[in-house]
Amino acid sequence: MGDYKFYEAVATLIGGIIGAGILGIPYVIAKAGFWTGIFDIIFIGIILLILHLYVGEIALRTDGRHELTGYASKYLGKYGKLIMTAAMLIGIYGALSAYTIGEGVALQAIFGGSALLYSIIFFGLISILVYLDLRAVEKSEIFFDFFIILLILSICIISFFYVKTLNFTAFDASKLLIPYGVVLFAFIGTTAIPEVKEILIKDRKKLKKAIIIGTLIPLIIYLLFAIVVVGVTGITTTEIGTLGLGEVIGEYMVLLSNFFAVFAMASSFLVLSIGLKWVFQCDYKLSKGISFWMVGLIPFLIGISGIAGFVKIINFTGAITFGIEGTLIVIMFHRAKKLGDRKPEYSIKKHYIISLILISIFIFGIIYQFIK
Repeated sequence: MGDYKFYEAVATLIGGIIGAGILGIPYVIAKAGFWTGIFDIIFIGIILLILHLYVGEIALRTDGRHELTGYASKYLGKYGKLIMTAAMLIGIYGALSAYTIGEGVALQAIFGGSALLYSIIFFGLISILVYLDLRAVEKSEIFFDFFIILLILSICIISFFYVKTLNFTAFDASKLLIPYGVVLFAFIGTTAIPEVKEILIKDRKKLKKAIIIGTLIPLIIYLLFAIVVVGVTGITTTEIGTLGLGEVIGEYMVLLSNFFAVFAMASSFLVLSIGLKWVFQCDYKLSKGISFWMVGLIPFLIGISGIAGFVKIINFTGAITFGIEGTLIVIMFHRAKKLGDRKPEYSIKKHYIISLILISIFIFGIIYQFIK
């Protein structure tokens, strides 16, 4: 039973990290230069591993069950909770807007026609599921994410034989920030860690190991996906990374890769929007109708406005959302060391220099996005 719970915990974190954000990684890797992008994936992956371990210790030091906003409220006060909530909303609205755009592009690649029209149709159909509150979809997130991983591995295996080593270009330090926001967006899994702690509530000593494994597996998958897609399509890599594979490999890859893109974005859209609707209904006591419109209206307007493409939105969203969230987590980590309710099953040594470096990276990333 203990092993099953451990595997469930690892699977939950992997599912909380891997989603439609992976689709944007190859594009920014190709833009930055292959080895520049690979460095970014590894570097940001290590940063996120540290942050995930911080959240795990915060959770272990705190009695009761809380989400990130609850920890922010306890250790940073009402304004900390407010800022954490704002970061969460920016992240979810940005993701839903990007997925609305991305679905239109993916469906256009399969069927032809207007990407805008497909975005509107997709949004209309999926909004029905959100309004009806098909929570069974949300509860099946782990199944969906493992199906997504299976599709990713299938695409990588098929595409491997079309990789050209000439597409593995040199390292360019001046382009290090190009993939920053997109890779951050793809790695964010902090909100899943409180749930991972609850799964291991009777065996908390395994939480650290579960977080390490659950973060490193997505890192390996992202590296593999980036290597294969960029290796096949090179500088012609599309914003939704899988879309360009069909032009090189053939019609069956057009269907497989675009089906993967459609499924990944649709499942992520459902989970995020249903979860946000319940936050509005349960935490803020809004009606079902008002909550529905608050979830859907902003992403729909951004999605059909043409104000930005798929990659630009998730790039901005990743840098801003996790820039704020990551900064707060570092501060909460130090506050929990002093104000926590209990002795944790593992403890990460405080390094003020590392904390300062992390916060500086997050703040610089936010400033860079606004300047750009």
